[in-house]
Amino acid sequence: MTLEELNILFQLKKQLEKNAEMLESLRAAAGPSSPILTGMPHAPGVKDKVADLAIEIADLEERIRYLREEIHNQERTIGAWIETIESDQTRLIFRLRFIRAFTWAQVAATIGGRNTEDGVKSVCYRYLESCNAPTRPDA
Repeated sequence: MTLEELNILFQLKKQLEKNAEMLESLRAAAGPSSPILTGMPHAPGVKDKVADLAIEIADLEERIRYLREEIHNQERTIGAWIETIESDQTRLIFRLRFIRAFTWAQVAATIGGRNTEDGVKSVCYRYLESCNAPTRPDA
């Protein structure tokens, strides 16, 4: 497993979070609002903002469904790989960062002790290097 492969899940989760926020904004914008009561007659071409936003809402809902499905698939694949890590602390670092999408600072704070952001990052990168180190033919 490479860092790029692990980061796919992290990026998918961040994208899902952004899309969920956009969907909430679209739904709020499409919600009922107070009409402007001026006493003047309305001009032709009255717009229905709910209908105008319905396509965008449906499209975004479909995108969110797709992202959730992708996240589920990636979590299964990456989770199975993480379970093969022997060190409990290293396994926890990988789970927090790549399955739970914690920032490095959050990972360090959760692990506790004297662990720093750079320290947990180093544990991760060293482990990946040891797994992905090319084998020498003469070894």
